[in-house]
Amino acid sequence: MSDYGHDLVFGSFVTPSADNPGRAVGVAVLAEQVGLDLVTFQDHPYQPAFLDTWTLLSFVAARTNRVHVAANVTNLPLRPPAVLARSVASLDLLSGGRVSLGLGAGAFWDAIEAMGGRRLTPGQGVRALEEAIEVVRQLWDVETRGGVRVDGEFYRVMGAKRGPAPAHAVPIWLGAYKPRMLQLTGRRADGWLPTLGYLQPGDLAKGNAIIDDAAQQAGRSPRDVRRLLNIAGEFSAVGRGPLNGPAEQWAEELAELALEEGVGTFILGSDDPDDLRRFAGEVAPAVRELVAAERDRGAAPERTSEPEPEPVAAPPVRASRATATGGAFAVVPTPDDGVRRSEQQVWDESTRPTGPEPDPERTYTPQEQATGAHLVQIHDGLRAELAQIHDLIEQVAAGEIDAGAARSHINTMTMRQNRWTLGVYCESYCRIVTTHHTIEDQSFFPRLRARDPRLGPVVDRLEQEHHVIHDVLEGVDSALVAYVGSPDGLAELRAAVDLLTDALLSHLSYEERELVEPLARLGIA
Repeated sequence: MSDYGHDLVFGSFVTPSADNPGRAVGVAVLAEQVGLDLVTFQDHPYQPAFLDTWTLLSFVAARTNRVHVAANVTNLPLRPPAVLARSVASLDLLSGGRVSLGLGAGAFWDAIEAMGGRRLTPGQGVRALEEAIEVVRQLWDVETRGGVRVDGEFYRVMGAKRGPAPAHAVPIWLGAYKPRMLQLTGRRADGWLPTLGYLQPGDLAKGNAIIDDAAQQAGRSPRDVRRLLNIAGEFSAVGRGPLNGPAEQWAEELAELALEEGVGTFILGSDDPDDLRRFAGEVAPAVRELVAAERDRGAAPERTSEPEPEPVAAPPVRASRATATGGAFAVVPTPDDGVRRSEQQVWDESTRPTGPEPDPERTYTPQEQATGAHLVQIHDGLRAELAQIHDLIEQVAAGEIDAGAARSHINTMTMRQNRWTLGVYCESYCRIVTTHHTIEDQSFFPRLRARDPRLGPVVDRLEQEHHVIHDVLEGVDSALVAYVGSPDGLAELRAAVDLLTDALLSHLSYEERELVEPLARLGIA
């Protein structure tokens, strides 16, 4: 048994197809919306059917707010490590610390050589990878005086200036299978990232043993190395084999991999939106509950007192409020704080209908509660984005920073400090809100109304408020047009965003209050 006690992380492995670029980006954005922690893409620069991975990672990072991104794994023979280090650090700064670095020694050598890369033997590939890790870590180490100096067999960096430093301690994960690569992982890396389909029975245990021994010989703890795993499977009504069956079967099998093989991160290879929704909404919370229960019972080895490495991905937004656990209903709707920014009112809140009272004796499974929890998390993302817009507008109004200084002061945002890009960002946000409402109108609401007619008045009111919010968004668009054309339009823009804030925050709280429990009770995913 090798439970390293790591927090569990769930991610997606998306195909970077060039024939439909929007789909690859859309699947990545959906991964964040449904509550996954990580989005990854394979990196094959010699493959013309794929988008360039680092360009795609940058684009996805700009379109998301919480989810972490990584190459799975970076093709080192075609990515010079000194340049790669600065690319990773730059994207980490721009994304607010959401980048991880997966590295591979290389494969498909004919294609690599055709692109100008150097063909290496397996042994050379391992040595080159270790030199590359040294180059990357030195370039990120801005606290050490002097330039970067690595005089290696494959990479020579003689005095390059250090920096920039990433926004957070970027973990380095290695795609490793053979003993020399596994030993390197234990000595130098922060994570082991194999693919389950390439492993034979017993390979995880053997790999863990090699990594653990190499880590201890290097003066490290085995827990310093996170164990990640690319997985694939099929959801079906009945079990037909490993990772081929209902979500409950998936949860049991992944929990066993976590407790017996030490896997702390599961990355699902699928471009199917339904697969991602089930993986995030049903499998992930169940795995977390199963593993937590076993750890609480002391079935897993006692955790060491050494500090936990920095998590691979940020915890879900407001996780303490939106966590789905078994038993009584535990997902707490967001209360309306009653604060209003605008003197204008777009509806009478006192006329809002209410749905049936929950049964106080009923219990709920984690899977049942997951939909409500994810609704809260999606709403929290909208709330956070709205707060960013307000902060940006106030900085513009105060003249506190110019366009150049904004890059270092607000690197967690995807917009830049000038009137035109503020308009682009706000327009993008408006599209996100409209898309979210459209999904609800066309999917959630009809199913709620059909399964419990008592919810009809609530659903009708929510749909009416969607139309009102759409009109408010049109007002924001009009104010944006005026602001982009003239700096005198800032007051009108602020007023329009204030009105949007009042309407949207009130609506989101009302929707959560009325729907998070029915979604669980009625089994709507």
